[in-house]
Amino acid sequence: MHLKRIITGLVALPFLIYLIVQGGLAFFGLVLAAGLLALWEYLRIVCAVPPRPVLSFLSVLAMIMAAWILWAAYQPRFDLIILGLTANLLLAGISAIASYAGDKDVFAAVVKQVTGVVYVPVLLGHILLLRNGSDGMVWVFLLIGLVFANDIGAFYAGTFCGKHKLCPSVSPGKTIEGSLGGLIACFGVGVAFRLYLLPGLPWGWFLLAVLCIAIAGPVGDLFESIIKRSGNIKDSGSILPGHGGLLDRIDALLFASPVAYYCKTFLF
Repeated sequence: MHLKRIITGLVALPFLIYLIVQGGLAFFGLVLAAGLLALWEYLRIVCAVPPRPVLSFLSVLAMIMAAWILWAAYQPRFDLIILGLTANLLLAGISAIASYAGDKDVFAAVVKQVTGVVYVPVLLGHILLLRNGSDGMVWVFLLIGLVFANDIGAFYAGTFCGKHKLCPSVSPGKTIEGSLGGLIACFGVGVAFRLYLLPGLPWGWFLLAVLCIAIAGPVGDLFESIIKRSGNIKDSGSILPGHGGLLDRIDALLFASPVAYYCKTFLF
C-alpha cells in the first residue's frame, strides 16, 4: 500500500506541477475535474445512510452548481458564487416541497446536498482565486507544499514517535506527536519559501499564515473522517491506487485553500 502511494504520487506530481505553472484554463480544468469527482464521492457517501439513490435531482443539481461556482471562482466573480449558492438552495427547496409527500426524509437530503456544495466547490474554488492573484503560482505551490509536508511529517512522526491519540473518536490513527511532526515539517517548507521565493514578506505575518494553513489542513482531514464514518466506509473511493478516493487526497486542501487565500489577502 505504501509503495502504491509513492508510485501514484510520483506519476501525478509532474502533471500537477505543469498545470499549476500553466495556470489559466489548464489549471481550471484540473480543479474542475477534481471538484466534480470529489463532490460525487461526497454525495455517494452521504447517500449511504439512510439509503438513497446517488443519482437524483439533488445530486445532478449539486454537480451543475459546483461547475458554476468553480467557473465563477476562476473569473473571479464573488457575486456569481453567491448566485450559485442561492439558486442551489432555492431549487433544492422547491424539489423538497414537491417530493415531501412521498419522502419525509427529504429535508435531511437537502441539508447534506447544500453542505456538499459549500464543502467541495466553494472551498476548493479558493485555490483558483489564489492562483489568479499576485504571485499566485508561488502561493499555490506553497499551499500544496505545506499540505504535503504536513501529511508526510505527521505520518513519519506518528509512526516512530506517536503515543498520545489526537482525536481517537474520529481518527484513531492520528497522534499528537504526529501532528507536531507535521507542524514542524510545515515550518521547514514555509521558511524555505520565504527565503527563496517570497523574500519581500514580513517574517512575523508569514509564519502566522504558515501556522494557520498548517492547522487548517489536519482539521479538513478530520472533518472528512467524520463524513466517512457517517457513511460507514473506510475510503471515499478507489480512483487513486494506494490513496483511496480523490476526496481522501484533497480533504486537507479543501480547508487549507480558503485559509491560505484569506491570509494572503488580509495579511500582506
